[in-house]
Amino acid sequence: MSETSDKDLLATEAERVLAAARDSLSDEMVVRLAGTAADAMDLIDRVNRTGLYKAIPAIAELVNNGDLDRLAKLARVYGSAEDALSDEMIGRVAETAAEGISLLDRLSRGGAGRLVELLAQLEASGDLRRIAAAIPKLVERLDTLEDMLHCFDSAGEITGKQSRSSGGFGGMWGLMRDAENQDALRFLINLGKEMQAKAGKARR
Repeated sequence: MSETSDKDLLATEAERVLAAARDSLSDEMVVRLAGTAADAMDLIDRVNRTGLYKAIPAIAELVNNGDLDRLAKLARVYGSAEDALSDEMIGRVAETAAEGISLLDRLSRGGAGRLVELLAQLEASGDLRRIAAAIPKLVERLDTLEDMLHCFDSAGEITGKQSRSSGGFGGMWGLMRDAENQDALRFLINLGKEMQAKAGKARR
């Protein structure tokens, strides 16, 4: 008999709790709860239909490894960079990219690939290092050649201003008596001998 009365007492208390809950809920709260429940059911249905539940383990692993946080930071950096770029800057970047592509196209059509292959062959054979080592010497030789051409120009101007030679053996004898003229003639003779020696080696 007491067990039956306890059950009745519990049922009565449960009814009172439900009645109190109904009384405390306004119509607006009931509508909001119903809308929330409907949205939750719709979300669960979409997750099941799209197979999004399969991505939950991967997302959990990203969270555990901290990769999700890094991805969020990267997205914020990208968003900040996008906000910082003005229309003018975007135009300049696009123009630079177009010019770079055009330059690559010109290099490709102009045989830059063959040039790269040739440089690779020179590097493999060691000739590229020898060329690099010879460039400073070549620059020095070019300076010497420039000085020599300048001397030719100066000698031509000086000779043009001097009076013409009288000719004959006496004139030659007077010219040869000058020590500087003898040194100049010796230099030309030695130069001719060296050039002949180089030409002979080249023919061999």
